[in-house]
Amino acid sequence: MLSRRTGWDLAANAFAARLEAARSSGASLLDLTETNPTRVGLAWPAATLAAALADPRVATHEPSPQGLPEAREAVSAWLAARGAEVPPGRIVLTASTSEAYGLLLKLLCDPGDEVLVPAPSYPLLDLLAGLECVSLARYPLAYDGEWHLDLGALAARIGPRTRAVVVVSPSNPAGAVLSAEELAALDALCAERGLALVGDEVFADVALRPAPSVASARACLAFHLAGLSKTCGLPQLKAAWIAAAGPASLVGPALARLEVAADAYLSVSTPAQLALPRLLAHRESSFLAPLRARLAANRARLAPPPGAAWDVLASGGGWSAVIRMGERVDEEALALSLLDDGVAVWPGFLYDFARPGHLVLSLLPHPEVFGEGVARMASRLARGTTAER
Repeated sequence: MLSRRTGWDLAANAFAARLEAARSSGASLLDLTETNPTRVGLAWPAATLAAALADPRVATHEPSPQGLPEAREAVSAWLAARGAEVPPGRIVLTASTSEAYGLLLKLLCDPGDEVLVPAPSYPLLDLLAGLECVSLARYPLAYDGEWHLDLGALAARIGPRTRAVVVVSPSNPAGAVLSAEELAALDALCAERGLALVGDEVFADVALRPAPSVASARACLAFHLAGLSKTCGLPQLKAAWIAAAGPASLVGPALARLEVAADAYLSVSTPAQLALPRLLAHRESSFLAPLRARLAANRARLAPPPGAAWDVLASGGGWSAVIRMGERVDEEALALSLLDDGVAVWPGFLYDFARPGHLVLSLLPHPEVFGEGVARMASRLARGTTAER
């Protein structure tokens, strides 16, 4: 009776099961996997948030498949501040970036088609693609002291059923940032091969160096994704957007179909749409300034001591840090042993690193929690008690 696409293995892996047990036990846990800003002292001032949601028009319903005009105008202004000129008519509101991915997979792919995604990357894309009966193929991000797009390796992955290329900038968890030159090369490659370019830019406001937007693409059909969850630290408000870019001959038919698909759901709440302009206008003081201070404080606590057997991979932004320990270290065994020490971190295998020996840490926890967790991690590594392959 149930579909094959939802035939997931629902058994938790050893680490996930132990982490859930640690969280539910009530014992003290330094959780360096926490990525919910509302749980780590980065919530908006209640009065500011309440004022943004107090528009009396919430009492009425005015269905608009692409989203209310004033909300799309605010997104257009936000993109213009990043150097990407996208008119409101090319913007579609969604309830989340996950929903945005789902709509674009419906728009661009038939069952059995393929989309290229970066590795390492966040594992949610596998689930979203599977729900649309779309396959993922991975292209590698190269690291030589900083992260780069390997355009040759990406081009070699393009197959007869490839329909789109996804880039994430800054990426999660590595913090890879697409350069202007890399974006121009991708724009040209996708145009030449008849592929769409999808840019997940939810962490753009905390990039540590210039991060040009996919919304500035000119040659290919391109889609920029972002939303309030990361841009404003408001995952509970469920509002995000798609901005279409590229030649009018490609964007027009795509938007016409996307509007029909969005009209079938009308999933973005009126209160969130009405609040969106004010939330974007107040995001700097209410969220981004304290967020940037938190990220900087925790990055400063990550410096390995002299002679340490681990280091921190350079990042161009985002909310995560990647620890590299060498391929002989069993990262899952280490993560499990750290749970015994009262510290939760993510083992790198969850993110498809090309080689083993990585841990992923969230940079959001309170600095005191983060610092103590890093100290216990460093102590565990220094004792040499982790399992080796």
